[in-house]
Amino acid sequence: QVQLVESGGGLVQPGGSLRLSCAASGSITSIYSMGWYRQAPGKQRELVASMVSGGNFNYADSVKGRFTISRDNAKNTVYLQMNSLKPEDTAVYYCNADIGYFRVSFRRAPFWGPGTQVTVSS
Repeated sequence: QVQLVESGGGLVQPGGSLRLSCAASGSITSIYSMGWYRQAPGKQRELVASMVSGGNFNYADSVKGRFTISRDNAKNTVYLQMNSLKPEDTAVYYCNADIGYFRVSFRRAPFWGPGTQVTVSS
């Protein structure tokens, strides 16, 4: 079974920076896309940033110019560099990936990490 694990969350002051990491492991045959979502209390989960193999990027309007998504294919890891953080960025951040894997046969499915808390406060 494929697993995703996020790391790098924490408490930062407004204007600060954090870098989130998400490592995928398991019998992976291909990662078609990876991305980051976030969910604040009382709000719907939203897409923050994503990228598809081949180099297509997508960002939420609220984070454009501040966040950068990147990927290390050799490590099956995706990163989210977050700069100029605002209190509105406070949320649980989740890693998501569309992954091909082998379990008896070749399969493909979306996977989610357990989430990492990001709190931006003075």
